[in-house]
Amino acid sequence: MSENNTRQQFNSKLGFILAAVGSAVGLGNIWRFPYVLYENGGGSFLIPYFVAIFTAAIPLLILEYTLGNKFRGSAPLAFARNNPKFEWVGWIPTFIGGMIVLYYSSIVSWAINYLFLSLNLGWGDSPEVFFFDGFLNMSDGAFHLGSINLNILLGLAVIWGGTYIVCSRSIDKGIERLNKILLPILCVTVLFVLFRSVSLEGAKEGLNVLFTPDFAVLKEPRIWLAAYSQVFYSLSVSMGIMITYSSYLPKDSDLVNTAFITGLANSAFELTVSIAIFAVLGYMAGQNGVPVTEVVASGVGLAFIAFPQAFNLMGPLGSMLGVAFFATLVFAGFTSFVSITEAFITPFTDKFKFERAKAYKFVCLGGFLISSIYATGAGLYILDIVDYFINSFGIITVGILEAIVVTYVFGLKKFRDLANSNSIQKVGSLWMFSIAFIVPVLLSFNLVLFTISTIRDGYGGNTAASMAFYGGGTLVAIVVFSIIMSMLSWKNKEDLDFDVSEVN
Repeated sequence: MSENNTRQQFNSKLGFILAAVGSAVGLGNIWRFPYVLYENGGGSFLIPYFVAIFTAAIPLLILEYTLGNKFRGSAPLAFARNNPKFEWVGWIPTFIGGMIVLYYSSIVSWAINYLFLSLNLGWGDSPEVFFFDGFLNMSDGAFHLGSINLNILLGLAVIWGGTYIVCSRSIDKGIERLNKILLPILCVTVLFVLFRSVSLEGAKEGLNVLFTPDFAVLKEPRIWLAAYSQVFYSLSVSMGIMITYSSYLPKDSDLVNTAFITGLANSAFELTVSIAIFAVLGYMAGQNGVPVTEVVASGVGLAFIAFPQAFNLMGPLGSMLGVAFFATLVFAGFTSFVSITEAFITPFTDKFKFERAKAYKFVCLGGFLISSIYATGAGLYILDIVDYFINSFGIITVGILEAIVVTYVFGLKKFRDLANSNSIQKVGSLWMFSIAFIVPVLLSFNLVLFTISTIRDGYGGNTAASMAFYGGGTLVAIVVFSIIMSMLSWKNKEDLDFDVSEVN
């Protein structure tokens, strides 16, 4: 039980909240949510969105905080301390995080490169041609790697090196200090982008397109499924991050209140960014004399093509706004990247008692070498496939497993009592209904729809062979590695002899 007493901790609740928000606030909030909001009914989408926040995302966040904080461990250790037979459930999100950091690092590298390019609008008159041909130097398919882009490789070195410097230190001097610095800077840059964007000519038209409600679409099941998918995607649940982070919280923390603060802060960031992005798109549409709907984009198309096109139209203002926008991407991407890496490494230090700095040195060096595949001409193809399979199948499956195992194996009432033990705001039957029914049923429905759609239509024009190899192979590897790791012995077997009453 000595581990329980010596486990590192955040210095304060604020430090934890900033770290949790820093994890949740990532690239998906910036380039995915605005498009999802637009294409699913505009302002009316906020109804199912907030329903999903309160009935699924925050309940699952409370569950993960309880798992990590009360059982004082990363996802595998928390599950093993409840029942060693289900340790493998905790390893699945661990290896999902490992796969995510490999391709996530390349996107942050792109943002770093574009941050410097924005100083003189270095993408030229045709940002689309520059991005695909000049910057990525894309090959003709996922199996043709082509050459390595040295600028992207250098960005990868910066990301992995920076992560080692931050995370090889203790939690309070590394991750907590990083987020105390970067989160305020991120908020300032986002507000700067917001205020400059809404003052642009045509911004109003963009915001009208974004927030004009279409209440008729609320009758369509796909709108509600899109809302639940978005909140899981954006809050970093089912990835082991929140379980790991909450294990560094003081034992008497108010878990329920903290979960609500994290969830609502993430939503506030998403809405703020959406306003800024559609204001810029409204300006861009007006300058080109086309409807806003013709310039709307999401993902890499928004960040690295549509926005550079808009910045080109602004003259000197475009360079200034471009620097702020790509700085936002870098800060948001790096805080999320650090959190996912921490959630990947901590299970290994928990189980095998690896020294933290040495573990990070090995993982960051190995991660840099493996992620260099995303600096090749096939990088975007591989990234697109792996990301689709991880988010459409991997993370959803983890959410289902967590809800079912905690409800029907560990005992949901026990977790309700643990969550309430030090919380001012209590959870009750509605929370239990959400975990036992809403989360597994809706996520299972989503999983079935994604599976049918993928088998029937494929994805993104990728070949069946490339999807099977990179996407299916990634999922199989995650499951196999999870089972193998759960079969290996803990260095200190007494770590599993855990009395949860000691932390209440």
